[in-house]
Amino acid sequence: MSGTRDPRISSPAALDALASPVRQEIVDTLAMLGGDAPVAALAEQLGRPADGLYYHLRVLSRAGLVAEAAPGPAGGRRFALVRRGQPTLRYRPDDAAARRALARIAHGLLAIARRDFDAALAAGDACVEGPRRTLWAARNTGWLDAAGLAEANALLARLCELLGEPRAPGRDTQVGLAFVLAPLRPRPARR
Repeated sequence: MSGTRDPRISSPAALDALASPVRQEIVDTLAMLGGDAPVAALAEQLGRPADGLYYHLRVLSRAGLVAEAAPGPAGGRRFALVRRGQPTLRYRPDDAAARRALARIAHGLLAIARRDFDAALAAGDACVEGPRRTLWAARNTGWLDAAGLAEANALLARLCELLGEPRAPGRDTQVGLAFVLAPLRPRPARR
């Protein structure tokens, strides 16, 4: 069961549900597994006990992000994304509640990225240079004109699209990508 609705997430309940890093990982993992999966597969992929995921799956279900799917041939409970494709957030910056939820979502995804980066660094086997690089952290600042900003957004959108494709033969390197693009504001001088 894979959803047919627009992948953009905009309801306050859905934004609130995604404030939890665990629920972000569940949604990401379902997308990565092709849109639906048995709870046992989610648990294995996330390295968590299956019974610990049911609370989060209920929250995601109430928020309209996932739905229980028909059991597969092996039985067991399955859940599927309600929206097809890699979920994207859509919010109104003038809505204070949406801003708070989005801040919690961003903090959660950055916490996940930090954990993943630390684990890959500790394992000592990540590729850190060349075209097969799997570990990279950077922060760059600079000035963009309208065309440069459009190009940066197109490149980020393409990365999201590329990573949003489900696993297939030959696609055997699993990676996570987290990024923040934010306008820099002048800071007041310190005394």
